[in-house]
Amino acid sequence: MPQFTTNANRFDPYKTYKFRLRLEDGTYVAGLSKMGGLKRTTEVVKHREGGDPSTSRKSPGQTEYDAITLERGVTHDKQFEIWANKVWNFEGGLGSEVSLKDFRQNLLLEIYNEAGQLALAYKIFRCWPSEFQAFPDLDASASAIAIQTLKLENEGWVRDYDVAEPEEPSYEVPAA
Repeated sequence: MPQFTTNANRFDPYKTYKFRLRLEDGTYVAGLSKMGGLKRTTEVVKHREGGDPSTSRKSPGQTEYDAITLERGVTHDKQFEIWANKVWNFEGGLGSEVSLKDFRQNLLLEIYNEAGQLALAYKIFRCWPSEFQAFPDLDASASAIAIQTLKLENEGWVRDYDVAEPEEPSYEVPAA
């Protein structure tokens, strides 16, 4: 039977508002405000043998990984746009519209606890931008942030088990 260990001081699940996304070259995606969830679906293959009762058996089939959507406020950082252009660059010219050499990147999603300590991490493999919205709809009567959107296809993800549970800090009352 597997042994499960828990942090005796933490009963609350981690929150979703402290996270960072790191690119393969070690830089972090600037201004990232929202990221879609990591989701995989495995197809169910039903089968039965002729001598079995009238019930079917189930086996796992192909696994698909859903695309991940990233959102961030529009800034002068051109990182999203440069990456999106590697998949299709309108001005690239004949034979260089797609950068087949480096349009895919591995990513690392880092999730932090309330104290800002790294708590969990996920490695996301062979990502590439399938959709890019450089600028949202404009509306002169609205007071809203301009958000860029990048939709990333990926070929799988795994949890980085090398990230250990942090020793959470405690507030000590100063001596009088």
